[in-house]
Amino acid sequence: MTRELKSRLTPDIAAVETVLDGLLSTAAADGESERPQRLVSAMRHATLSGGKRLRPILVIETARAFGRSDGGVVQAAAALELVHCYSLAHDDLPAMDDDDIRHGKPTVHRAFDEATAILAGDALLTLAFDAVVAEMVHPDPAVRLALVRALARAAGVGGMAGGQMLDLLAEQGGRAEDHIRRLQAMKTGALIRFACQAGAMLADAGDSEIERLTCFGATIGLAFQLADDLLDVEGDPVELGKAAQKDAAAGKATLVALKGVNWTKAELRRLVSEADDLLDPLGERAATLRAIAHFVAERRR
Repeated sequence: MTRELKSRLTPDIAAVETVLDGLLSTAAADGESERPQRLVSAMRHATLSGGKRLRPILVIETARAFGRSDGGVVQAAAALELVHCYSLAHDDLPAMDDDDIRHGKPTVHRAFDEATAILAGDALLTLAFDAVVAEMVHPDPAVRLALVRALARAAGVGGMAGGQMLDLLAEQGGRAEDHIRRLQAMKTGALIRFACQAGAMLADAGDSEIERLTCFGATIGLAFQLADDLLDVEGDPVELGKAAQKDAAAGKATLVALKGVNWTKAELRRLVSEADDLLDPLGERAATLRAIAHFVAERRR
């Protein structure tokens, strides 16, 4: 990430961290009896132990491009990050990717235990929907309902969770390019696509603008996964903060494995160009989104 982009995003990342910290309080909310300390500690470990905060930043910057920038947007952005962090806690489990390190620290099941990691993920997912329906997110209940439906579909059986299933099945075969693109669009791309869609919805953008930003999210979602797979092949585990070269060892279906490193780098350049084209009608309002798209494709960790 360039120094300029990092400086631009730092206040927003700090705002997201503050909201996440508040959502993950040990104090029981209305209607709750108790928040067990060990469960909350595991949830905080899963959420507050680092990360790029790409998804919430995309919510915030997309909404800002259409003229809205307030605490309600940050609340919705934090809700999305809770879903993402739940998915990582579960993805790291021995039955899934079996990872010991995440963001340079022990994964949740290593820092606690497998049962606690499963419950922490469950609790983060449900807390996300609690957070996204807060009145501050949008004054119109219909918009909040639409956000809930879109998030559920992005995270669920036809989105991220379904993509995880396709990824597991792909280890047993079925590695055609269209299959890999579909599973990656679901597993990784769905939440990134939702981030841009949600930002536009929160700012009351028009239907055509919401569709344009949804397409932008889908494009950079694929770019993010391609860059991630490339880093697994070429990256330094110390810089990555997690193990590298695990995909090949696990027999993962990736476009890097199928098409090669050179093709992947060319495809990343194409996707960035496509993302730029989608943002052209927004002009300077999309300068930060444009910079994020380039960072996604060119990152080194």
